[in-house]
Amino acid sequence: MTALTVLYDAGCPLCSRFRDWLERQALLVPLRLVPAGSPEARALLPGLDHARTLREVTVVGDDGAVWTQEHAWVMCLWATRRFRRTAERLAQPHLLPLARGAAAGAAGVRHLLGSGGGGYPDGCAGTCAPRAHQQG
Repeated sequence: MTALTVLYDAGCPLCSRFRDWLERQALLVPLRLVPAGSPEARALLPGLDHARTLREVTVVGDDGAVWTQEHAWVMCLWATRRFRRTAERLAQPHLLPLARGAAAGAAGVRHLLGSGGGGYPDGCAGTCAPRAHQQG
């Protein structure tokens, strides 16, 4: 894998701040930051469920692997020079609940920043329910 595409909700202040933070990081793996559900995202990844990407942070490797929720957050950290070792630790089964908690916490803040259950495209409540890792 030589690059990752990060699909983020451009309408969410938390997601946009995370995108801005990622843009400032020194990277070991290039990141392509693309608004979820956008025409660009649909053209780049036509086989992906784009409605779902508006509800769940999604990272896609150039090898076709897909990560969501806490796995997506870990992959974003893994791509950075400064936080790669942290990501490798968080990816271990006994520490993954910490990443899951961080993702759930971010989802809760995201929900509070939204319009209280509306305002997200496709009727998403912005709650980002945790889900298992997927391989595509």
